[in-house]
Amino acid sequence: MKSSADMRHNNTPEHIAFIMDGNGRWAKKRFLPRVFGHRAGAETVRRVVRLSGEAGVRFLTLYAFSSENWKRPVEEVGFLFGLFKSYMTKEIDALDADNVRVRFIGRREGLPADVCEIMDFAVARTDKNTGLTLILAVNYGSYHEIADAVTRIVREKADYKDPVSAEEIADALQTAEYPAPDLIIRTAGERRLSNFLLWQAAYSELYFTDTLWPDFDRAQFDAALADFDKRERKYGGVIDDV
Repeated sequence: MKSSADMRHNNTPEHIAFIMDGNGRWAKKRFLPRVFGHRAGAETVRRVVRLSGEAGVRFLTLYAFSSENWKRPVEEVGFLFGLFKSYMTKEIDALDADNVRVRFIGRREGLPADVCEIMDFAVARTDKNTGLTLILAVNYGSYHEIADAVTRIVREKADYKDPVSAEEIADALQTAEYPAPDLIIRTAGERRLSNFLLWQAAYSELYFTDTLWPDFDRAQFDAALADFDKRERKYGGVIDDV
């Protein structure tokens, strides 16, 4: 199988989004606390960022912390934010050196102040970079994003009785400056989007793997790209037979 670096000459997706699932199950299989799975998952983030850059992917979105993740035990939520801060602190120099531009989507309300500070620092530090754009979804949920977009439109329209168009909603989303994901990959065997990029995923190709996120490696990444390379994207139209 071709390596991810070789895939750039084929039908490489411009934008890949990941639902990173399976950290807890990875730890449970090893009779370890869930936090060990999250630490292993952070290593996979590092690996996938590198592989995406090698493959020529332009945008990479990672579902880092959902608006529903607040339902988890307080201790686990605290650990996740601590891990996030540690990752950004340790990786920002390497990301900057690799010309990666860091961006975030999700609501800021409710996030710890120090988390917001390091997010702002990462954005400012990498703002001029022109390589891979790494978009981290933190405290993100599509329901909230769409509701916020519509609220903003209605408040700004001179006559709120005018119909709100799909184009207006798309332009008001937090992802307005990015292309919609060509490929959404979910690990750990679940086959749903879980409130992730619901608007943007209208014509995304979906790829599900039973592999747990900490075990998602180069071979798994290349398999996903090879599968995408076989897809025929019609966008509601037809493709003439050759």
